[in-house]
Amino acid sequence: MSIPRFKSYLSICAAVLMLGQIAAVQAEALPDFTTLVEQASPAVVNISTTQKLDSKTASADMPDLDSLPPMFRDFFERNMPKGQKSPRGDRQREAQSLGSGFIISPDGYVLTNNHVIADADSIIVRLSDRSELKAKLVGTDPRSDVALLKIDGKNLPTVKLGDSDKLKVGEWVLAIGSPFGFDHSVTKGIVSAKGRTLPNDAYVPFIQTDVAINPGNSGGPLFNMAGEVVGINSQIFTRSGGFMGLSFAIPIDVALDVSNQLKKDGKVNRGWLGVVIQEVNKDLAESFGLDKPAGALVAQIMPDGPAAKAGLQVGDVILSMNGQPIDMSADLPHLVGGLKAGAKASLDVVREGKHRTVDVTVGAMPTDDPDMNGNAQGSADTDSNRLGLTVGDLTADQKKELQLPNGILVKDVQDGPAAMIGLQPGDVITHLNNQPLTSAKQFSDIAKALPKNRSVSMRVLRDGRASFITFKLAE
Repeated sequence: MSIPRFKSYLSICAAVLMLGQIAAVQAEALPDFTTLVEQASPAVVNISTTQKLDSKTASADMPDLDSLPPMFRDFFERNMPKGQKSPRGDRQREAQSLGSGFIISPDGYVLTNNHVIADADSIIVRLSDRSELKAKLVGTDPRSDVALLKIDGKNLPTVKLGDSDKLKVGEWVLAIGSPFGFDHSVTKGIVSAKGRTLPNDAYVPFIQTDVAINPGNSGGPLFNMAGEVVGINSQIFTRSGGFMGLSFAIPIDVALDVSNQLKKDGKVNRGWLGVVIQEVNKDLAESFGLDKPAGALVAQIMPDGPAAKAGLQVGDVILSMNGQPIDMSADLPHLVGGLKAGAKASLDVVREGKHRTVDVTVGAMPTDDPDMNGNAQGSADTDSNRLGLTVGDLTADQKKELQLPNGILVKDVQDGPAAMIGLQPGDVITHLNNQPLTSAKQFSDIAKALPKNRSVSMRVLRDGRASFITFKLAE
């Protein structure tokens, strides 16, 4: 072999060796889940439920078989779900659901999702050895979607419980559950975000992951690399009905607090301020004189609630509670919900551009949300203005019905700024440019003096719900 060829051969060998070393390093860098799965799987359970439906419910989605031709009648009867009788006889069937859970104590306490066992007449827990046990429902909390079950047993395998507060974005996590009924299926991913708030779930700071979660995974554990449960897999965001890379888990710290209260009292007690809040965007921040978008804007205050008694006002922006900053409005419900009724809280508030402290005694969250509904009706004097609105004064009866000390009624919306921001006849405007409104004339006077090319806030009440909106006048 010539020297040039020999050198070329050595170069190729060196390159192959280097590629092998790189591959080895990469292999070592990838996580190994095998030990974690072997140790944790025995404590993960499959949960199946049945719910008996009455004859009216069972037949609501079934055709009248007597009215069908014989061929079609035989087809429907042949393909009815198991356990459902013909609508021509005693009609009853059982609805079934499937989910996951995990054992948290050797004597048989099991955590899962509320929606897995909601309205169930029978709950069966299947262990890793395929044995099945009937479970008793200890308690459930729909607001956090957590349920606590109890099965009879001793020295049962349990999961290790972790600290979800220490979880970091980008950290590897693993789920074990029963997607579509396939027991002990394992999927992995990373933590995508923390503290997510989802619609109708204001009291849970969800962990977002890209772990593959599908129907049947609900209620199952989310593990960190130390084999500790850091969350309960609960929801996915999807447009297809299946996994699309967005999964959400209830932090285990939240779930354990709920389960401990369910075990002790059979219910969950949460702190409550009695306010409706909204996010502070750039335009709202400008209109309220804030340096940057932050905090929770108080859009509505419940009559006789803790906030009302403490002197909190509509238009206040809450920047912190007990020294804990509120960067996003969703931070406030998490903090308040973690307190018990009677606890003291100190709120850092911006009001009319000035910082002040409001001390409040936290109340207990009502079982049902207070009735905030009310519709403004009736006639009043009207006055047109540069916003493209026809407005009128509220009558005494309307103020009483809406529980409002002030405000004006939107009677008509023409082309202009009001139409562009979505105002509708029947809306009630209580504040304009941070000033409370007492009459239609005052509204017109304020509207005439509004600044140009600057964000202006308006508080609007619609169907009993209040919110601040912003707009700019260009002319």
